[in-house]
Amino acid sequence: MIICAIAVINLNAALGGAALAGVAETLVPHRAVYDLELEDASERSGIESMFGRMVYEFNGSECAGYTVGFRFVTQLDTGNSVRLTDQQTTTYENLEEQTFRFITKSYVNQRLDQEVRGSAKADEDGTSVDLTTPRRDKLTLDPAQFPTAQMIALIERAKNGDRFFQSHLFDGSDEGRKVMLTTSVVGSPRISDIQQKELEATGKLAEQPTWPVTIAYFDETKSQDETPVYRVSFKLYENGITRDLIMDYGEFSLKGTLSSLETFEGEGC
Repeated sequence: MIICAIAVINLNAALGGAALAGVAETLVPHRAVYDLELEDASERSGIESMFGRMVYEFNGSECAGYTVGFRFVTQLDTGNSVRLTDQQTTTYENLEEQTFRFITKSYVNQRLDQEVRGSAKADEDGTSVDLTTPRRDKLTLDPAQFPTAQMIALIERAKNGDRFFQSHLFDGSDEGRKVMLTTSVVGSPRISDIQQKELEATGKLAEQPTWPVTIAYFDETKSQDETPVYRVSFKLYENGITRDLIMDYGEFSLKGTLSSLETFEGEGC
């Protein structure tokens, strides 16, 4: 894929303080559970079956900062072996200070395989990363957004009718050593068809329009004509809740169906 000129979004500069606060206030603290199933797999993947569950819990407020608890569990069967993977991530993000803390623990067959801990601070000059686990290190990466800031920018640009844009993201993945280039494609908002399980989970929210969104993630350390490392498609509500997920990793893709949704009262400011 040919990547056009990169436009790094500085959240405060791009949206302004009023827009930042307005979008942040619409984000709903919630806990969403997605049932995962294998949608497609190439012969090269060696995957015969795969299923699992993803749990995403979002809490906090603009003034208190935002916390995210994320758990991604899958069971993969290659025909010769079965592997159970369990990734558990906890993050804290302060929008005003543009700081980010992250802890990720990855288990394989119920044994700890990797643990990553660190913190980061973003400004127009770069992203300063301080890693403590698995080994201490300090890095300066390209300027980037953190996940909640990126979601706010995505919603605001979707509301403004922007249909294609790029940004850089730091989320602590890849041992906290990389900034990913993301390319977002956003469709027109509409009330789309919804399957029964997601209808039961979302309730009246299903009557609200969603934007169809596809975000492709690229490794900037590789050639600019590389295909994405992975691609995620979903339906996005204005309050930040998503459903109808497709996670495409190239050799295989997973479908995520929203099976449970619980919303919480915001902390307020």
